[in-house]
Amino acid sequence: MHRIDDEQRRIRLSRRHLLAPSVRATSAVEVADAVVALHATDAATVFLSVCARLTDPGAGAVERALYEDVSLVRLLSMRNTLFTVSAEAAPAVDASSARTVAAKERQKLLKHLREDGKGLDEQWLADTERQTLTALTTRGRATGSELSAAVPALRTKITIFPGTKQEAVQGVATRVIRVLAADGRIRRDRPRGSWTSSQFRWTAAEPWPASDPAGARAEVARLWLHSYGPATERDLKWWTGWGVRETRAALASIGAEEVLLDSGAVGWIAPGDLAAEPAPEPWAALLPGLDPSAMGWADRDFHLPADHRAALFDRAGNIGPTVWWNGRIVGGWAQRAGGEPVWRLLSDVGQEASQLIEAEAGRLSAWVGDVRITPRFRTPLERELTA
Repeated sequence: MHRIDDEQRRIRLSRRHLLAPSVRATSAVEVADAVVALHATDAATVFLSVCARLTDPGAGAVERALYEDVSLVRLLSMRNTLFTVSAEAAPAVDASSARTVAAKERQKLLKHLREDGKGLDEQWLADTERQTLTALTTRGRATGSELSAAVPALRTKITIFPGTKQEAVQGVATRVIRVLAADGRIRRDRPRGSWTSSQFRWTAAEPWPASDPAGARAEVARLWLHSYGPATERDLKWWTGWGVRETRAALASIGAEEVLLDSGAVGWIAPGDLAAEPAPEPWAALLPGLDPSAMGWADRDFHLPADHRAALFDRAGNIGPTVWWNGRIVGGWAQRAGGEPVWRLLSDVGQEASQLIEAEAGRLSAWVGDVRITPRFRTPLERELTA
């Protein structure tokens, strides 16, 4: 069996994730396609991930792609997580993952409605959705609060998990809007405030055309293996949230090839993707929390030393801002109240690396400007650096 060692995996990551300066991109869409999907749970992550990989970084390029060209779109998809993908990749991501997530979200909401005991049912939900879409179409775009003011049904309150320790009273507006967004009938538009804000306005949208889920899973597996391979079956299953059967079927459908990894595990690559790639020039990067290069695998030992994990992850398994050197995570960073990036190295990387890390910190400061960034998921090291 052909072997691909950890050094070659790091080289592939450097090149295919557009992290070395010589391979950086010129557009936000190019970046999104290079990593298949950008984590979007934290609004700032999309901008920071893209700009770390652009030759000419700036929030304006990402905003144009999201809100003017709509060449980047947000989908609640893999692992029931919000991702940003290119409009070209969106139909495959939608059919492979987002449709299943949307169906589960709808069933969850209907279950809560039934358990509340007020007679709210599927017809009530359909009527409320129709009224919400009418109000949104009339306004062009609106926040959740503005929609609630316009649609009385959205101000309904229900009791969830009645009779349990988790019992709570909640408004339905957020849940109805989430279901509409999951179905692709509305999308997030410009937020209130800066690009770091998650207080989005909403606007009407058209769902993606229906397509064969198995074919879509095969396409997503192909795209993912090109960006993240070699990787194990477990890695792909974890990243997508698919079951074992769906994962294996997708790998078989595209003719993925087996290779041996340094860990002794069997990895998979896209068909014919065996050739070794040359190492790029030395490079450093400051990547945000939840960046795809850090979150792309279940097993990250080839680029993340085990003794760094406690400092860089929160208790839920979300990675915080990371410092990279030639394909390895070597530390973490944060932004202090005054705006300057500060970092701590957890590995001894030498003078050349330290100089390039400092240069990247300067590049980050230059385009971020006066904006202040606080990660949504805070990690021990990030908290220490900002204390």
